Amino acid sequence: MNKINPAKLTNSKWTAVTPLKREKHFLVTDAEYDEEGRVVSCTLQAILSKNDYLIDWRDLKDASQWQYGWK
Repeated sequence: MNKINPAKLTNSKWTAVTPLKREKHFLVTDAEYDEEGRVVSCTLQAILSKNDYLIDWRDLKDASQWQYGWK
């Protein structure tokens, strides 16, 4: 399980364990917070294609899908 600090989520780098469409490395470009400071949504951008994906930020905690940093 990856440890994530929601306050430092923006601009963090991630590697997909199983790449799709040759997209392996991602950057968190946007994280939206509610009034209480909890993360509501998270946007990942693929480095190679610049495609944006809206994901549940809790999915990044799953080490079988994501690795912190670019590996």
